Amino acid sequence: MKKVSKKMAVAVLSLMMLFIAACSQASAPAASTSPSPSPSPSEEAGGGEASPEAGKELPKVAFVYIGVPGDGGWTYEHDKGRQMVEDTFGIKATVVENVPEGPDAERVFEELARENDIVFGTSFGYMDAMVNVAGKYPDVKFMHATGYKTLPNLATYQGKGYQPGYLAGLAAGKLTQNNKIGYVGAFPIPEVIYTINAFTLAAQSVNPDVEVSVVWSNTWFDPATERQAAITLLDQGVDVLANYQDSPAGIQAAQERGVWGMGNDSDMNRYAPETYVTNPVLNWGPYYVEVIQDLIDGVWESHSYYGGLKESMVDLAPFGKNVPQEVQELVNSAKTDILEEKLQVFAGPVYDQGGELKVAEGEYLKQEDILIMDYFVKGIKGAIPK
Repeated sequence: MKKVSKKMAVAVLSLMMLFIAACSQASAPAASTSPSPSPSPSEEAGGGEASPEAGKELPKVAFVYIGVPGDGGWTYEHDKGRQMVEDTFGIKATVVENVPEGPDAERVFEELARENDIVFGTSFGYMDAMVNVAGKYPDVKFMHATGYKTLPNLATYQGKGYQPGYLAGLAAGKLTQNNKIGYVGAFPIPEVIYTINAFTLAAQSVNPDVEVSVVWSNTWFDPATERQAAITLLDQGVDVLANYQDSPAGIQAAQERGVWGMGNDSDMNRYAPETYVTNPVLNWGPYYVEVIQDLIDGVWESHSYYGGLKESMVDLAPFGKNVPQEVQELVNSAKTDILEEKLQVFAGPVYDQGGELKVAEGEYLKQEDILIMDYFVKGIKGAIPK
């Protein structure tokens, strides 16, 4: 009897355990078949945290600016690109403003290299400093805007400013009444020289009698100096004035004289709305996002990138309210031709100031030749300092 009772007890206990387990499963909530909400970028990633998408660490990113975002031009556009990076990846970049092109720049880049995975330098004059620091920190990536020296961990990038520069020149050539156009150059470096040349060739294409007078401010952002340089040209009687600097000082001086004005880098219409024409603009954001994504994915490689109208890295700002419709249509048509590669900006024949043939009829300058341009084309009044 004792043996039978023990077996029965075990059986009863087993049945009770099965019953409890079944009840527990019945009371558990059913699995949902509807998808979970997608996380926001800020939920997906944060500075230095792992990316849920790929399980990778997000990079620490730094930017070095020649000026301040409040310049309304060059630095303002780079800062918009930085904001796009932060919004896209949910990170917070380090920014150092007002870093002069000189010995102090190298110290700034070295300090940033110790704490970051990638450092963007946004001015031509940072080139040697970035080369030196990149050589010391081979595991850090460096991105140099408008430079031409590369290393395995140092890449360069810039916009094809000569394309919107050409379009602006078309407008200038049609708008001038006395065939006197002024251009305030920043520094005598290739990117400024080839943009002025493209501007001049375009103006001449619609007005063969036009003359473009150039003076140099030797500044990127110095409103007082740039205003005085603009006044120098205005006093010479120019009736269209273009400017390559980051500030709107030149177009503001032009508006005071009732002269058409063009700025640079960003839409400057708000600074001189009555006489504003248009000007080349830059869009760095999509490229910056692509670079950071490549770094996250482990596929970043050193390169030299040149983005034009087709890549949307450069464009032309909206026309001012008083620009005639026929001028706008002419420029827009030429823009389409550039996009469709029907129009080459530096198509021959092209002569320099001294009358020497630089590009023969039926030929055009290749990108590598444009980037080392060190001469003014025929029709420009002014000199390139040596």
